[in-house]
Amino acid sequence: MSSQFTPVLRGLTGLLGAAAFGTGVFAVFVTPNGGAGVLLAFGGVLLVLALLGSRIESLEFGGATLRLRAAAAEKFALAEESERRGDIAAASQLREEAHALLDAAGPIAADYRSVRSSMRAGPDRTRAMEEAVSRARRLAKEQPFEPAEVLRWLREGSDEERVTALAMMQASRELRNFDAALEAIEHSRSAFEQYHAMRLAAYMIKDLDPNQLRRLTKVVKSQRGIRFRRDSDRWHISEDILRRIDERLETP
Repeated sequence: MSSQFTPVLRGLTGLLGAAAFGTGVFAVFVTPNGGAGVLLAFGGVLLVLALLGSRIESLEFGGATLRLRAAAAEKFALAEESERRGDIAAASQLREEAHALLDAAGPIAADYRSVRSSMRAGPDRTRAMEEAVSRARRLAKEQPFEPAEVLRWLREGSDEERVTALAMMQASRELRNFDAALEAIEHSRSAFEQYHAMRLAAYMIKDLDPNQLRRLTKVVKSQRGIRFRRDSDRWHISEDILRRIDERLETP
């Protein structure tokens, strides 16, 4: 795809971006409303476009084009602003558009979706889906992501975005969220998702306080025998989680 960013257009875009970003910084300190976030996001996007120019179409950021990720971030900021104004319908529409941009930019999620929809259930499909999850873990280790963005994928995203978010949280402690992991165990959309939600919880055990450990115990026990049985991978990881929680709670 050829870029239409001439030097003049890049200059104008840079000036507009700098003005919007500067106004946003000023607004952070002098205004009580939420418009500052939108100005900062919009200004940042324009500055990136101006600085990178023709390279913007080909530059990759962990497998997703920077252009699409920046546009999605802007839509999320606008959605939050709309929600603060009480326009819930507009906020929902903006978030849907943002997720569509991320979905278009995210080959990991797309690969997971393709494998899950095109292959028959069984070991081969599970292996293929695990490969997509492994790529998501590597991505989280190699590139910085906003915790709020990854949390949004898990709580509001499609099935493939949810699994991608769980994998990224497994790989990066900074991205983890205990309440979201607990919700994913209790309200998972698939066996594969529930397994990886429990795997994430297992990684988090050493960082949890006694109350969180007891909450995790309750949720895991509630799923045993209802959502999965003794011969499943989920049963085995649930056994490991409960054993490690008991060890933590018994340690003075």
